[in-house]
Amino acid sequence: MTEGNIPRLILEFALPLMLGNIFQMMYNTVDSIVVGNFVGKEALAAVGSTTMITNMAIFFFNGFSIGAGVIIGRYFGAGNHRKLHEAIETTMTMTFIFSIAFTFIGIWAVPFMLRFMATPDDVFEPATTYLNIYFGGISGLLVYNMGSGILRAVGDTTRPLYFLILTSILNIFGDLLFVLVFHMGIAGVAWATIISQFISAILTLLLLLRTEDVYKLTLHDLRINGPLLSDIFAVGLPAGIQSVITAFSNVFVQSYINFFGSTVMAGWACYNKIDAFIMLPMQSMAMAATTFVSQNIGAKKYKRANDGGMIAVGLCLLIVFVIAVLIFTFAPWTMRLFTQDEGVIESGVRFLRLNVFFLLCNTVNHVLAGSLRGRGDSTGPMVIMLLGFVAVRQTYLFIMTRFVANTASIVGFGYPVGWTATCIMELLYFELKWRHRSDA
Repeated sequence: MTEGNIPRLILEFALPLMLGNIFQMMYNTVDSIVVGNFVGKEALAAVGSTTMITNMAIFFFNGFSIGAGVIIGRYFGAGNHRKLHEAIETTMTMTFIFSIAFTFIGIWAVPFMLRFMATPDDVFEPATTYLNIYFGGISGLLVYNMGSGILRAVGDTTRPLYFLILTSILNIFGDLLFVLVFHMGIAGVAWATIISQFISAILTLLLLLRTEDVYKLTLHDLRINGPLLSDIFAVGLPAGIQSVITAFSNVFVQSYINFFGSTVMAGWACYNKIDAFIMLPMQSMAMAATTFVSQNIGAKKYKRANDGGMIAVGLCLLIVFVIAVLIFTFAPWTMRLFTQDEGVIESGVRFLRLNVFFLLCNTVNHVLAGSLRGRGDSTGPMVIMLLGFVAVRQTYLFIMTRFVANTASIVGFGYPVGWTATCIMELLYFELKWRHRSDA
């Protein structure tokens, strides 16, 4: 990414990544579609409410993955193959350690987290079943995410996409097989998901082990390089902490939603699935901005790094606006993919139309933060997002539900309030600290 047309390079990197994220998102979305149509709204509410819990583990690990991608991309851009190799071995060693830790901690924490969210009795048991199976197989997801992150850091987004397409198709067939043929209910969709994730992890590992390129993974070299790990955590830990605290904050949001019962919970779950798809261009462009900026910083092309970050923000705003118009227009039909329950559909459409255009603010949040992390600045975005996504959002929810009106719409609007506040703060931060600098 250190030579050539900037918009073309960013789009060539981001589009396969976006498609890959869509297929990865389809794991949980297909689970929701299958249980919503063939098991019941309680199971649909269970799958939706568990997302807030699984996200805490996944988001923390993704922060570590971001840090690894920045360091790997920087050494790749600088042509330092020895450090590149050491960074890859360190990140994969830590991935295996995290896999073991997240499995046991996740299963242990499931009952506590569900009670903390005030999960209704009719949702508690299926949610427990789903989460126990999910955390039991979370290592497949972590290994794939890190392996594909290494490939993305060196500019390869195509082969991880092929693996995801294959395993997403397998997951769809697995969901239908386990639910419709074997009548395993919510446990069936959980098993289909983790089996598919393990297959994608194995394929990615085999690619890294067998390649003859500079990013080859060598098992007998697996070890932790202390200074490199410190560099990775310096970039990735703030992003991971910010994501975990934000996800934990969203557990509180879920607890507010749970107050309204399983119909609103199911509508909120469907809204979150669609919202997550709209987030994919932001995540992909943010990763493109991180990789582009980190490689050009490594090559000491500072102006090009700055230009690439701004171009990524502009391209993503255009993409998200088009998607937002389509989602607002076709919201009822979109909701019917998940359920035919009119109460659930009405609730989900209300959340969608209330919030969707505010995602333009969130676009700036994520892509600009990705650009800053590519420069090695993770602390600024972390602090700003914690203030907006957590402090402002939770303050709004507390005041509005206690002193104005406790309605589902007011609770759902907590997301746009946090996005908007964060956008204002992040733009001010970038303007004051980074816009006129050419040395980083």
